[in-house]
Amino acid sequence: MSFPVTRMRRLRQNETLRGMVRENRLAREDLILPLFVVEGTGVREAIGSMPGVFRYSVDQVVVEAKRVAALGVPGVILFGIPAEKDARGSGADDSEGIVQRASRAIVDALPELCVITDVCLCEYTSHGHCGVLDGHEVDNDASVERLARTAVSHAQAGATIVAPSDMMDGRVGAIRRELDANGFENVAILSYAAKYSSAFYGPFRDAAESTPEFGDRRGYQMDPANRREALREMQLDLDEGADMLMVKPAMAYLDILADARREFSVPLAAYHVSGEYSMIKAAGERGWIDADRAMEESLISIKRAGADLILTYAAAEIAERL
Repeated sequence: MSFPVTRMRRLRQNETLRGMVRENRLAREDLILPLFVVEGTGVREAIGSMPGVFRYSVDQVVVEAKRVAALGVPGVILFGIPAEKDARGSGADDSEGIVQRASRAIVDALPELCVITDVCLCEYTSHGHCGVLDGHEVDNDASVERLARTAVSHAQAGATIVAPSDMMDGRVGAIRRELDANGFENVAILSYAAKYSSAFYGPFRDAAESTPEFGDRRGYQMDPANRREALREMQLDLDEGADMLMVKPAMAYLDILADARREFSVPLAAYHVSGEYSMIKAAGERGWIDADRAMEESLISIKRAGADLILTYAAAEIAERL
């Protein structure tokens, strides 16, 4: 029946009623906090383009991991910033590399916390691209070999989940084969399956010191104009052995996230990326918006579109309010 018999506002009268009929909720268990790890001791360095986000040395990243675990955040994802970089990204699979040491330290201190590692070469290469170069082109197959070795080194350091973010063709299958061949059948793969070549990554590249020395990443990351292609990418990664899929960025790609939720039954993650986070923080600092409410609204939109897990720099502050 229509108005006046049907009155949609009846169930919006107060918070109790609104809560009773609320369709989607954020929970601490939905959240994963990205952490940047650098060399040194006692380092807790603010990142200017990402308010409230820091670079940590290994000892301090353990302190931060303990803090977020106490808030009920179930997992972190580690990004390493080595002291030295070279053309092949040698630090990526070094057993004493920055992510490997951070992973071991967190696992030793917090065995119940889920440690995810970002598997990519961009933070480790002197040229800033996500793979090994052949001239000015990224060599897909040579890069896949490096990525597979990197994933194994992360598993050896105690990672629960490895997350390839490079967008090379065939890397999920190569990583799965190498993990299994080295006795890590139980290490899961969270694939950055639909990762777009986005302008929203700017603050991250500042934080991770990974801006390409030349060109851009449009030759391997997805074209923001493409929608159907994302489902092909996701299906290929599942066929190669991915356990979970990710869409990145999140807010500007909610249609992709919703498509993935309709198409696939596997756990689905979305990355609320640095630009999406920093825009809200910057507008809040200027008094243009209520940043707390805007952040929560942004994350619930990601959950509403179908994400099971949300990688967000706001994980700790949201967990404190939940």
